[in-house]
Amino acid sequence: MGVIEEVFSIDLPVGEQFRIQRCRYTPKEGETSKRISIVSGIHGDELEGQYVCFLLGEWLRANPDKIKATIDIYPAINSLGLDSITRSVPFYDVDLNRIFPGSKNDFLPAQIADGVISAMSGSEIAIDIHSSNVFLREIPQVRIAKSQEKTLVPLANKLNIDFVWVHDAVTVLESTFAHAMNTLGTKTLVVEMGVGMRLGKAYGHQLLDGILNLMAEEGFLAIEPLNVRFPIQSHVGEVAYLNASQPGLFVPSIEHCQMIEKGSVVGTIVDPLSGATLDEVIAPIGGILFTLRAYPIVYEGSLVGRIFGENG
Repeated sequence: MGVIEEVFSIDLPVGEQFRIQRCRYTPKEGETSKRISIVSGIHGDELEGQYVCFLLGEWLRANPDKIKATIDIYPAINSLGLDSITRSVPFYDVDLNRIFPGSKNDFLPAQIADGVISAMSGSEIAIDIHSSNVFLREIPQVRIAKSQEKTLVPLANKLNIDFVWVHDAVTVLESTFAHAMNTLGTKTLVVEMGVGMRLGKAYGHQLLDGILNLMAEEGFLAIEPLNVRFPIQSHVGEVAYLNASQPGLFVPSIEHCQMIEKGSVVGTIVDPLSGATLDEVIAPIGGILFTLRAYPIVYEGSLVGRIFGENG
């Protein structure tokens, strides 16, 4: 059985306290220096990781003899956000994943970030589980900065996800948990899947199998590697962004995670007041629709989908 530990706490107004807890699982012979951290809840409106943490904890409780190294589960980093269903840190309206590595001598969100880094520093691997926001639905994917491609893609390929997206967005990444941990030498993978404020059981079980497989292959569990899917790789193709041309109600014409042809109608933008169809959203390339709008109200420029198309 795992041991629940408090790794960070700070007093809040009105006699309340902010706390971060983890559940630590160790081999029967005791704690080892080899350690992996499973992280969720940095954004308070992302709940997919909560279910993955439960499933992993349930598996570890049932298989304590299979544990070969220290496994830490952090399901609720931004516990205030989770309690209030708020993406950012409440009262401060600050995205916690934009202020890492934080500081002990700054405002509360920066102190939280510093406490998170202190607790997880020294982990060999970290898996940072995110959902999308409430507007978009994502297939299970790992997003990797191009500078970390050689180190992280081989690990991502073990996670039973559908898509590995290597990208160049460096300016934002520099203030994220993943960037801070990778800088400190912890191989950190960012998983995105599902939609904000919702829980997808199928995606949760898919990622659980991937985490078990990765931990088996990397020496954290004494089990045989699982038979997992090999993800599509973004470096062999291009990603096309689909944006609304005008405001209205977006009505998708196809299901998420479908293979589509160039010129296909992804959805329509309609006007509920007049009953008119204002525009069609057309696929500029053929490929897999890995992002699709979940919240139907759109404005000019709103992202409604992303397509990955293979070269050639």
